[in-house]
Amino acid sequence: MAFLDIDDVHKTYGDHRVLTGIDLSVEHHQVVTLIGASGSGKSTLLRCINALEDIDGGEIRLDGDVVSGPGTDVNRLRRDIGMVFQSYNLFPHMTVLRNITLAPVKLGRLSRAEAEEKAMALLARVGLADKADAHPDRLSGGQQQRAAIVRSLAMEPRVLLLDEITSALDPELVAEVLAIVRELADDGMTMLLATHEMGFAREVSGKVCFLHQGVLVEEGPPEQIFGDPTHERTRAFLHRIIEAGRL
Repeated sequence: MAFLDIDDVHKTYGDHRVLTGIDLSVEHHQVVTLIGASGSGKSTLLRCINALEDIDGGEIRLDGDVVSGPGTDVNRLRRDIGMVFQSYNLFPHMTVLRNITLAPVKLGRLSRAEAEEKAMALLARVGLADKADAHPDRLSGGQQQRAAIVRSLAMEPRVLLLDEITSALDPELVAEVLAIVRELADDGMTMLLATHEMGFAREVSGKVCFLHQGVLVEEGPPEQIFGDPTHERTRAFLHRIIEAGRL
């Protein structure tokens, strides 16, 4: 059994099928990347795993425990499975430090002093210690996204979900955020990420999954998916990516 198991997961909005029978496993300390065109279901799948969307069928398990469906302890789930969004979602009226310490203190995991000490150590790790007392609007997009990653890490998640975290950034800021993700991968963080950064996906992933219209069409190691994909839809998608100069 994998550390994170997605078993025959379905999701619909009205008559529109967004996810159709998704089967996916993520091993402990593995980095799995979701690729595919916009609207293929990548973000919806991540949101379902974090219970931001209810699934309509199937099951999601973390370390053998069911974490989907009625009766799910959402607060516990989100302590175990952190998520970073493309739009940062930092509270604008709070300092960076307060953004990071809010959840650990409110949920009783750490005292305020302990949470602040940990937050400062994490901010130093990503080069933002001098921004602890700043509000988000005083930070660049790359700095805001690094702060958002720290906010998730402060909860010590067992799995980290990353949803297109560079798509809202100017090109020159992308590298600084990806460097943090690369460091987390090197440290053994279990991650499932959706990205359009194909070069990065090829470099950092243990497994790459191609989604098309809510179906997981093909999965495999990055050298196979990017070098010798077996499915025609995967080949067509990557051909468009190469033509656009993004791989």
